[in-house]
Amino acid sequence: MNIFLNLAVMTVGLALTGAAIAADEYTTVPTGEKQYAECLKYSATQYEGGDAKSPVAGQSKAEAWCTCMWNETPEGFKGNLAKFSETAKGKSTNKLCEKYADWS
Repeated sequence: MNIFLNLAVMTVGLALTGAAIAADEYTTVPTGEKQYAECLKYSATQYEGGDAKSPVAGQSKAEAWCTCMWNETPEGFKGNLAKFSETAKGKSTNKLCEKYADWS
């Protein structure tokens, strides 16, 4: 039984480490990117705490979260990133990005 518990703990640890490693590799959002700007604007009106400092150097929690959402949505996605995070399909992406930005 201890073997299964150890495997479960290791699996969770690897999953969390994988998310952290992926987060370090996010592409910088290009200047003037409309989806990113829309994400920042929407999140400022709908959520609290986005202006707080994130664990990502030089970014607020909203900036880090929107950067993550921009990088994690499927290629070719043209919708509102923040609204997508509120859908059933966007739920897992939202959780990942909340952890990345330390914003929940």
